[in-house]
Amino acid sequence: MQAFPHRSVGELVRFENVGLRYGVAAETLTDVSFSIEPQSFQFLTGASGTGKTTLLRLIMQALKPTRGTVVLFGQDTSLLEKDGLTALRRRMGIVFQDFRLLDHLTTYENVALPLKVQGREEVTYRAEVTELLSWVGLGDLIHAKPPVLSGGEKQRASIARALVAQPELLLADEPTGNVDPSLARRLLRLFVEMNRSGTAILIATHDLGLMDQIDGARRLVLAERRLYVEASDV
Repeated sequence: MQAFPHRSVGELVRFENVGLRYGVAAETLTDVSFSIEPQSFQFLTGASGTGKTTLLRLIMQALKPTRGTVVLFGQDTSLLEKDGLTALRRRMGIVFQDFRLLDHLTTYENVALPLKVQGREEVTYRAEVTELLSWVGLGDLIHAKPPVLSGGEKQRASIARALVAQPELLLADEPTGNVDPSLARRLLRLFVEMNRSGTAILIATHDLGLMDQIDGARRLVLAERRLYVEASDV
């Protein structure tokens, strides 16, 4: 994949003393502070139930913090209207645990959807979508619809859809949880290639073996409602 220009200067994401509480219960996340730099690669890890998905949802603005500051692409999200938040989300690619594919669209159409939403003509992206689907092992299923796909095939389609628009920041929630180890390694190589072409990567996972495959990737660890940053090896 070719490198591509990015618009961001400085940090892509910055959390400052962010807390999240549901109702009157104790905080789910407490005093979370961290940043994500352009073209960086990091894993978000922690035991089940520690808030990995919740933290991703705060970054993508599907949740609002109870307190603290979330800055995306240099903009304080608390000051943005709906249109401004939508514009920021379009600069991110997101791989959901539950795939979120549209059942009435083919695999090709699901993956191409972000480009279609951008207003691009199909002739300008048909080849790249087809190539990406082939790379993730779905070349023979471009006309299939999600109901006939296996869990692993849906996961691969979800990953391809998140990558196709070459986002500045990719958020992936357990992206290899529904595939075998061989395909997991192949998909991880795809994330690495996207990172080398300019995309910052944040992968939420509890798979230590997966994280060990990327030398120097920073690890953000959630434990007891707080986030800790492990130093990288480089």
